[in-house]
Amino acid sequence: MTSPTFRPYTAQPRPRVLVVDDELPLLELVAGYLERDGFDVETAVDGPSAVTKARDWSPAIIVLDVGLPAMDGIEVCRTVRTFTDCYIIMLTARVDEIDKLVGLSVGADDYLTKPFSPRELVARVRAMLRRPRPSEQVDVGGAAPLVFGSLRIDVAGREIHRSGEPVDLTRTEFDVLATLAGKSRIVFSRQQLIEEVWGDGWLSDPHLVDVHIGHLRRKIGDDPSSPVFIRTVRGVGYQMGAGA
Repeated sequence: MTSPTFRPYTAQPRPRVLVVDDELPLLELVAGYLERDGFDVETAVDGPSAVTKARDWSPAIIVLDVGLPAMDGIEVCRTVRTFTDCYIIMLTARVDEIDKLVGLSVGADDYLTKPFSPRELVARVRAMLRRPRPSEQVDVGGAAPLVFGSLRIDVAGREIHRSGEPVDLTRTEFDVLATLAGKSRIVFSRQQLIEEVWGDGWLSDPHLVDVHIGHLRRKIGDDPSSPVFIRTVRGVGYQMGAGA
C-alpha cells in the first residue's frame, strides 16, 4: 500500500471551511454564520465523509466535532493530518482536559467547548487565517537554516531535521518552534508566544502553548525532565537552548 501524498494548503479566493458535526441544527447554524461572513462552506455529518471531503476539497480550516458516529473526531484528525496541514478546530461537549489534550496531540490547533457562540467560532476562524507566520514576519529568502546542536530548522523551507532525520510537525508546532529559534536570546511568556504565533486578539486558552511545547519536545527528542532545546524558565516562559 502506498503512503498518501501530503498536500500543503494553498490559498483560495474564498477561504474554505469544512464543518463536521452530527448535530444537524448546530451544523446548519455554524455553516450559516460562516457563509454570511464570506466563507465557502462544506459540511459532513460523520467521520468517513469528513475525511473524504477534506482530501477532495482541500479546506483551509476544519471545524471538527469530537463525538462523531462511525469514526470519532480524534481519528478523523489523525487521518487528515496524513495528507493536509490545514488548521483544525476541535469541538467537544466534554469539558475535561484529557479530551482537549488528546485532540491536540493528533494535530488539532485549537478547541472550543460546547455550548459556544457561533460568533466566537467565526471570530476564531478569522483570527486563525490572519495568523502571521514566522517566515512572513522577516525576510528569510536565502537565509541559512537555524542550527541548535543536532537540530536544524529551515524556516524558509519549513523543514526540521534532528540528527539528519526529518521531523514531522504540524503548522502550529512549526510556528512555535520557529518563533523560539528565531529569537533565541528572548524568554517568551505564553502571552508573548500567542501574540507572535497566533496574532493579537487571539481568544483561546494560553495553556495551549504548554500543550504544543510538550508535543514539540516529544517530536524533537527533547527530554521534558532535562530539556536541551526548549528550556522552561520558571515563572517566565520558554526559551530556545543551544541544543545537544
